[in-house]
Amino acid sequence: MNRHLLSVVLGLLLAAHAAIAAPPKIITNGPPLEGTARLEMQGDIPSALVDGADRFLLDQIAKSADRRTASWKADFSSPEKYPSAMDANRRRLAHILGLRDPRIAPDALELLGTTAQPALVGQSPAFQVFAVRWPAFADVHGEGLLLVPTGRAKVADVIAIPDSDQTSEMLVGLAPGIREESQFARRLAESGCRVLVPVLVDRSIHKHRNARYSNREYIYRAAFELGRHLIGYEVQKVLAAVDFFVHDAGKSPTKIGVIGYGDGGMLALYAGALDPRIDAVCVSGYFGPRENVWQEPLDHNVFGLLEQFGDAELAGMIAPRKLIVDDARSPEVVIPPGLGGGPGRVTTPALDDVHAEAHRAVSLAFAMKPKNKSWFEVESTPDVFNGPFLSLPSRHKLLTALAPQAKLAPLGKAPEATPSFHSDPQGRQAAQVHELERHNLWLLDQSANVRKDFFAKLDVSSLEKFQQTIEPYRTYYYDEVIGRFDLPLLPPHVRTRKTYDEPKWTGYEVVMDVFPELIAYGILVLPKDLKAGERRPVVVCQHGLEGRPQDVIAGGNRLYSEFASKLAEQGFITFAPENLYLFGDRFRSLQRKANPIKKSLFSLIVPQHQQIVDWLSTLPFVDSRRIAFYGLSYGGKSAMRIPPLVKNYCLSICSGDFNEWIWKNASIGNNYSYMGTGEYEIYEFDLGSTFNYAEMAALIAPRPFMVERGHFDGVAPDEQVAYEFAKVRFLYEAKLEIGDRCELEWFNGPHMIHGQGTYDFLHKHLNWPKRAGGR
Repeated sequence: MNRHLLSVVLGLLLAAHAAIAAPPKIITNGPPLEGTARLEMQGDIPSALVDGADRFLLDQIAKSADRRTASWKADFSSPEKYPSAMDANRRRLAHILGLRDPRIAPDALELLGTTAQPALVGQSPAFQVFAVRWPAFADVHGEGLLLVPTGRAKVADVIAIPDSDQTSEMLVGLAPGIREESQFARRLAESGCRVLVPVLVDRSIHKHRNARYSNREYIYRAAFELGRHLIGYEVQKVLAAVDFFVHDAGKSPTKIGVIGYGDGGMLALYAGALDPRIDAVCVSGYFGPRENVWQEPLDHNVFGLLEQFGDAELAGMIAPRKLIVDDARSPEVVIPPGLGGGPGRVTTPALDDVHAEAHRAVSLAFAMKPKNKSWFEVESTPDVFNGPFLSLPSRHKLLTALAPQAKLAPLGKAPEATPSFHSDPQGRQAAQVHELERHNLWLLDQSANVRKDFFAKLDVSSLEKFQQTIEPYRTYYYDEVIGRFDLPLLPPHVRTRKTYDEPKWTGYEVVMDVFPELIAYGILVLPKDLKAGERRPVVVCQHGLEGRPQDVIAGGNRLYSEFASKLAEQGFITFAPENLYLFGDRFRSLQRKANPIKKSLFSLIVPQHQQIVDWLSTLPFVDSRRIAFYGLSYGGKSAMRIPPLVKNYCLSICSGDFNEWIWKNASIGNNYSYMGTGEYEIYEFDLGSTFNYAEMAALIAPRPFMVERGHFDGVAPDEQVAYEFAKVRFLYEAKLEIGDRCELEWFNGPHMIHGQGTYDFLHKHLNWPKRAGGR
């Protein structure tokens, strides 16, 4: 072949390749789809979508206090009946804080001593200091210091809880770090109280694979997935100490107080609300409106907290027992974004806000007419930012609430450490973290059996009985796991504009209303060979993390293989929605805002998809009985959560995500777990006790369900995928005898849309013939 001919052939080949590889041309101002209004929105619509979701959630948070007040139930007929009327509230609070492991009531505190270092670690003329620990639950212990008054009768028992970044030794005066006038544990011991100072998990940095976050977040993450909480763990330790004080008192009842600062104040407030045996509570550096809890450190996140409990409601659960709020400065905590964990901060609330929340608390309990008219007091610190963080008047009020004749002693001589005393706060911290880590792993190991018990009422003896008995689980999944907004969908007011005009298909941008401020957005792809009166199946093609609708349609993104447009070339109508998981911390903060009101990202995404499929079903060329869902990665995560609740989806395909999901979230000894990534929003409360992916698939059944899995997909190892899918296959094939509706395709590739077995699955179950000549 001569050079001229060769150059011509090469030119033709390059031209042909360019024609094939050239991305579709985007139309900037195309006409609307017939029957819809013209879409006029400009700029980045996904960004506007996330902003609208943010405004919607902030509005729902702002309304939560009114919802709490309206739903507050108590028997105000007498002071005696009011506390017992709080039992239902206490059970709910215990549930969301994860107080589910039976406590071990200690008969005695264990003295922590060795041949090298006795348990007596310090003493002053007024008290002795002992290193102690006590069983709390399972094989988890509380640990700290016990201050025992000398030379006088004990007036009360007090649990004094430091902030998480303060050590017990600091609060006692055996280590530097807290000014003498702020060492409230020491001062109460000098006044005749036996004082127990527990150790809290601190905020020192925990490094795990690619993530760096605090010890507190490290324990919180796995615990949250398993229906527990770091707050609950530490409250259990406090209540186990209360158990000891009650047991130790025998037939001579003791008065018990709890006092805390910062995170310790938070724990004191929760403990007082949960346990009526606590006679008086003092909270410092914490009390105030909790509507901004989403801005606090991630370990403060409690799923469903604001639906029933603000600080006012917690205070109301303490009434008519004494509660003192010390308006001190809060600990200064700033966790910046980008470290690998959840950003957050702690700020000191304005005094007006503290008083407003206190007024709400008093209003909740006002009809009770308690004998103790001053059960709740706010003690204002004259110099909030420079004075002691727990004022003398607050300590005095706690003391006299426990022992009316007692007086706050003057500051005495600081305790001296015993000669053999050697403080090892880092070693003690590591031991405390390890105990809780080990407990989380034990819960993970037991979680499959817990879910099996949870699903014990599912009847699989026939397909009909299965469909009847699965419905209560679907309701529970929506209400208690995903979170349901009790709001009607708005009229969709669909706006569209043509965006693509390709030889075989046309694409329209679509925007519709869902809730106030919340829109749905996506791209509708229509094959050009649609015939008048013809109704075709639809495949909803869902992108993954940080994706956009355009990614699944055009542009050569290898992950998605342009599956929305390829399926359109096969004659399917496709729709590519924009889901909320993009823009990093902007979307992750949506999860933070949603959780306190018992919601999640999918509380927004599910209604968006319901609105989308409801609208698609109205189109004259759509067969509403044949609308399928197919998603990759975070879109595969969506495939496990949306179709269970949007019944319009006739089948679901999970690509690049299906695995043993609880293991992936809560395990630590592998390279696949989210414990080692910055995706702090991924955790869903109590999923380990309720719905792994096999149980979510049961909510999809008896509709067809498929998993697409590349052997080199880094989401999980093959064996974990196979293990979890085996349970799904067993349900479909062995129990329900519909095995032809359940498939898993393995392919020799990475995290991507493979588009072979799944396409066959779509053709089969959507009853649509294959075409030759597609890409």
